[in-house]
Amino acid sequence: MTNQTSRPKVTVCRGIFPEVLAQLESVFDVVHNQQDDVWSAQELIERLQGQDGAFTTGSERISGELLQACPQLKICANMAVGFNNFDLPAMTAAGVQGTNAPDVLTETTADFGFALMMATARRVAESEHFLRAGHWTRWSYDMFCGSDIHGATLGILGMGRIGQAIAKRGFHGFGMKVVYHNRSRLAPDLEASCGAQYVDKATLLAQADHLVLVLPYSAESHHTIGAAELALMKPSATLTNIARGGIVDDAALARALRERQIAAAGLDVFEGEPSVHPDLLNVPNVVLTPHIASATLATRKAMAQLAADNLMRFFASGEVLTPVNTLAAR
Repeated sequence: MTNQTSRPKVTVCRGIFPEVLAQLESVFDVVHNQQDDVWSAQELIERLQGQDGAFTTGSERISGELLQACPQLKICANMAVGFNNFDLPAMTAAGVQGTNAPDVLTETTADFGFALMMATARRVAESEHFLRAGHWTRWSYDMFCGSDIHGATLGILGMGRIGQAIAKRGFHGFGMKVVYHNRSRLAPDLEASCGAQYVDKATLLAQADHLVLVLPYSAESHHTIGAAELALMKPSATLTNIARGGIVDDAALARALRERQIAAAGLDVFEGEPSVHPDLLNVPNVVLTPHIASATLATRKAMAQLAADNLMRFFASGEVLTPVNTLAAR
């Protein structure tokens, strides 16, 4: 157990909910960042000098260089389900535990993914911009005609918890045909609960009326969707990315949208975010949101709480709730 005479030192790298920060301050010596500055790589190294733990978000890259410079560091708890900001091999070699925040955001993120897909298919953002600009002066039979969701084919690339939750919404709620591709096929009972049929990637791209990307980012998944993959999709198809930036070649997607190679796209994540490829800002048939798929108060609080719980449990018992790497026995 921690005590007042030998309390671990923890840095909270971004602003978080005050009540969660207060919990951490009750058991740790905390350096916080409630002003919510985004630290550079060098600033992060400086802030983690002599620290035992870090409460991180996707903004903080835990690199081999940082780990060498911060040998006292024992755990990094991510307030995110993704952890591509962690150099896991380097962390494992250095004996640094990594954790993430899965499960607590599954349903909220699936809700948003479905909402973004629907907004994309029905041209919600494009028509709103038209209205706000004062261009709406009369009705016409084909004004902002989009594509149906009900009865359409929903394609899902990546079929983890969030992918399955999206599939269930499409199958049970909208009578969609669901096809998916994943590194491994789901068990038959899971496929049945999602109404989902496993297909290869090329078939998925060719069949989907609405393609949703929900796969984790890694070196292997970089530019999983590029010019060649976009060329396989229907001209009437939409693409929705709520996974991670870098899974889609944003420059190739902008070209495909401009040339109407596909009908539209909905993007919550981007390569190099918060920067957005300028070509995506200049095409009308794309809905853009700033990485907010998990952004409800209840869900973000649950994510922060899980990261905090991982830190508190680690220093109390050496165990964590949601590890992303396995360390050698200490």
